[in-house]
Amino acid sequence: MGLGRREFLVSGSLMAASLAARRAGAAGGAKYKACIIGDSKEGGYGHAIQFAFSLRDDVAVVAVADPDEAGRAKCAAETGAERTYADYAVMLEKEQPDLVAVGPRWSARHKDYLLACAAVGAHGFIEKPLCVDLEEADAMVAAIEAKNLKWAIAFNVRAMPIVQHAQRLIARDGLIGTLLEARARGKEDARAGGEDLIVLGTHVLDLMRFFLDGEPASCCADITAGGRPAVPADVREPSERLGPVVGDRIHAMYGFPHGMAGYFDSMKNLDGNGGRFGIDLYGSRGVVSIRIGAAAAVYWLDEPTWAPGGRESAWRPLPDAPTAALSDPVKERNKAITDDLIAAVEEERTPAISLQDGRAAVEMIQAANEAYITGGRVSMPLTERSHPLRRWR
Repeated sequence: MGLGRREFLVSGSLMAASLAARRAGAAGGAKYKACIIGDSKEGGYGHAIQFAFSLRDDVAVVAVADPDEAGRAKCAAETGAERTYADYAVMLEKEQPDLVAVGPRWSARHKDYLLACAAVGAHGFIEKPLCVDLEEADAMVAAIEAKNLKWAIAFNVRAMPIVQHAQRLIARDGLIGTLLEARARGKEDARAGGEDLIVLGTHVLDLMRFFLDGEPASCCADITAGGRPAVPADVREPSERLGPVVGDRIHAMYGFPHGMAGYFDSMKNLDGNGGRFGIDLYGSRGVVSIRIGAAAAVYWLDEPTWAPGGRESAWRPLPDAPTAALSDPVKERNKAITDDLIAAVEEERTPAISLQDGRAAVEMIQAANEAYITGGRVSMPLTERSHPLRRWR
């Protein structure tokens, strides 16, 4: 049975089906060869992706590419990569890897990296956000689907055991009754608004789809800059190469199946990041609150009014919450995703957290900008795939 985006492979054993790729160069009897793509001056290695395959005995990390000499030497020392390259294209051609970890946090070159990986038939794991716009996302998905390649994305919050447990309690056990809506906020630090929507909003938009169990059919949004409606002159390129952004305050509403609504907000404020980054799930009998940091803090309010003041109800940990902690939170943060990725390759299925999920998050980001520019509600999926802010300005 294939796994949906709600489930992960929990068994350590893998099916016997072989990966249709080159294994002859793998060291130490490993089944698969892996390479790493990074750029220490343009996004480095987000979410510790350089360690994505290092914890598996059946994978040999054979090479790393990074145009920065010091950066690639450091990455090779950390990961045990046998060879280093300044040019990722040269590395891919020479090494012919089975798996590639694409690490840069800046997404401006993600499409180029992935298309090069697809050209040599490599499966892989890529940092979020997936790419700059839906035109790029469509090209990336088409490239891997044409060759039946499996790619996962670093939505590591969704992969956390406590988040998976929360979803099961809500969807299977009815912990908070009928789920009515989700309210998400970005980090609201110096990037509040448009940049926050891309960088941190990517995580909570993915969680919104995960908990509301479906794809949004519509979006409407309001965007301001300095307290006034945003205009084309406010469009700017952020410090990280992520594509154009606009506004220091964004409010977006997404229409989900069965009448459920998802809200995203990010607003520049005097107090900055107050630890609100996360998502709250509101049901007919209570609330589940998730706050995101190095780990996720998840609490439950058993109260249909959603307000515990003056009543006996109070915030409490989830029933039967998993307590096992990662022994190495940096290196192990992606293990569930990469284990599932390799299982997906061998089982001929889409990974539970996939490149296609990355495109869905890009679509939600782009829909917010499109809805604001057009001044109304936009239907999803979007018909126009080019970047709305580039068309607007």
